[in-house]
Amino acid sequence: MNRVTFIGTSGAFGAAGRRQSAILVENDVGGVLLDCAPTTGTGLAALGISTERIDAVVISHFHADHFGGVPQLLLALRYEDERERPLLIAGPHQVEARVRAAAAALGHPIAEPLPFELRFEELGCDRDLDLGPARASGFGTYHQADSVPHGIVLESGGARIAFSGDTGWFDELPDHVRGADLFICECTLFDEEFEYHLNYRTLRDKLDQFECKRIILTHLGRTMAERRGRLEVETADDGLVLTL
Repeated sequence: MNRVTFIGTSGAFGAAGRRQSAILVENDVGGVLLDCAPTTGTGLAALGISTERIDAVVISHFHADHFGGVPQLLLALRYEDERERPLLIAGPHQVEARVRAAAAALGHPIAEPLPFELRFEELGCDRDLDLGPARASGFGTYHQADSVPHGIVLESGGARIAFSGDTGWFDELPDHVRGADLFICECTLFDEEFEYHLNYRTLRDKLDQFECKRIILTHLGRTMAERRGRLEVETADDGLVLTL
C-alpha cells in the first residue's frame, strides 16, 4: 500500500497560488520526499505532515523550485523538530556539494556535528539506490544540462511510481516509465512551445506511447493551472492524496 501526497504542484512561479514541486510517497516502512522546493516546509505544515514521516529526500535536478527547500528543511530538522533519526538525501552527481553550497549561500551553512546522521547518495542512470522505504533509480531527461536533470523511478510498497522531474519531450521518455502503476509527469504548458518543458497538446497526442496504469500531471504553469480538472488527462493539485 502506498500513499502519495502532492505537497506542491506548481511550476517555478507559483501559478494560481500553489506551492512548488514536492511529492511525498509513503508505505508501511516509511516515506520518501520527491523534490523539496522552497515552499515545502509551508506545505508540510499546512497539510499536517510531520517531518518524522520523511526518511529520504530524492532531488530530480538542481533548480531552485526543486531543491531550494533542502537547506530550510535541514534547519527545521535541527532546531524546530529536534530530529534524531538519520536522513538520506539522494540526487544527481555532486548532490552533497550542491546542497552544502546552497545552504551556505542562503546564510544557513550545514554546521557539524548534526544531532542526526545526514547521508548523501548520488542518483545515476546505472545504479539502484536503497532509500530504506523504497528503491530508486534515475534516468536522464531533456532539461537544462547544468541542472543535471533526472527522472526518478521508485519501487515502493509493491508499486512502481515514476516521476519525470522537469523535461521537454524526448522519444525515450515512454520507455523509461513503462510499466509504472503511477506516472507523475510534468506539464508546465498547455500549448505553448518551450524546449525544456512539456506541453499538454504534445502529451495528449503521444498518450498511446505510454504503457502506464495511471498518469497524473503536475508542475502546472499558468495556462495549465487555469484548466486543471477539466482536461482529458488527470491533473494534480496541492494537497491531493492518492492511494495505490
